[in-house]
Amino acid sequence: MMEDAASSLDNISLSQTLPLSQGSFHQLWNVLTDGVAEDGVRGMDMLLMNEHELTGFDETLFNLPEMSTKETVTPPASTVPVTSDYPGDFDFQLRFRKSGTAKSVTSTYSELLNKLYCQLAKTNPIEILVSREPPAGAMIRATAVYKKTEHVAEVVRRCPHHQNEDRKDNPSAAENSSHLIRVEGSERAQYFEDVNTKRQSVTVPYEAPQLGSEMSTVLLRFMCNSSCMGGMNRRPILTILTLETPEGHVLGRQCFEVRICACPGRDRKTEEENSTKMQNSTKETKKRKSVPSPDSTSTKKPKSGSGTDEEDRECFVLHVRGRERYEMLKKINDGLELLDKEGKAKTKVCMKQEVPLPSSGKRLLRKEERSDSD
Repeated sequence: MMEDAASSLDNISLSQTLPLSQGSFHQLWNVLTDGVAEDGVRGMDMLLMNEHELTGFDETLFNLPEMSTKETVTPPASTVPVTSDYPGDFDFQLRFRKSGTAKSVTSTYSELLNKLYCQLAKTNPIEILVSREPPAGAMIRATAVYKKTEHVAEVVRRCPHHQNEDRKDNPSAAENSSHLIRVEGSERAQYFEDVNTKRQSVTVPYEAPQLGSEMSTVLLRFMCNSSCMGGMNRRPILTILTLETPEGHVLGRQCFEVRICACPGRDRKTEEENSTKMQNSTKETKKRKSVPSPDSTSTKKPKSGSGTDEEDRECFVLHVRGRERYEMLKKINDGLELLDKEGKAKTKVCMKQEVPLPSSGKRLLRKEERSDSD
């Protein structure tokens, strides 16, 4: 139909030019038809869109593609992490397996110090206890921080030496080579590094206790020694374990100190003994401070009334009301004065009599007497 209209227009001759146009109607028509022919694809799209509007709106048109869990969950890292215990509504608790202080142990926990001693890259089973089932998708997050205030702002990382060794031995895990804490025995463990604070953490999904057990177990490994230069450099660290929702909300928190060394049993025994000695010495110091020092004035013995003391020579004036009371106090004072005089007289007599007696068979000679030999 459109072709017939175009052919009919071709046979029409215009005798008068259009004053407001720059060409004939035939030229204008050709331009329009050529534009439609060249933009045929765009015209078909417009027709399809109009047809789509007539049939209905597709609700899935603006749906975003699904993202992995690692991309959607971001670790809630703060500038200064909280290290205080918080059991929360689920009574989140940790339990460590008992082991002695023998030299052969690879991991041992001190209840006295709340401190875990372990060897490099050795498995440390940590038991997780909750009072009731946490929400679906809950996870356990492990984060390492420095214990002392002057180092708490720094990020705990492995030393360069152990990082390079890990990259050579396991190239596939090179991106996680700087992480100190590793989770063992779970393929669903994910490692994170906060964009702002650069703190590193590792998460693993919470697993419900198996039948006949009240706890679940998480296996952690510490991939650097506490004494490594360029890493911890003998600075004490704390490990924070948190129970979190899939969105990153903390449900519970527990914290303990960690020392990675060659002989965990020996170091635990030594530090426990030093801590006990310090506690005992502190108690003794407190006891000494609590006992009052003896009063020097109360221990002085009263001196005899010799009349030579300044207190005895000093005179005091006492104002007394009433003649009768005055006479009574005057008699008492006169009596005391008399006793002092008698005491002085007795003292002089005693001093005269205190002359050493002669030995047996001899007697003392007076000045006016002479000996027989004279």
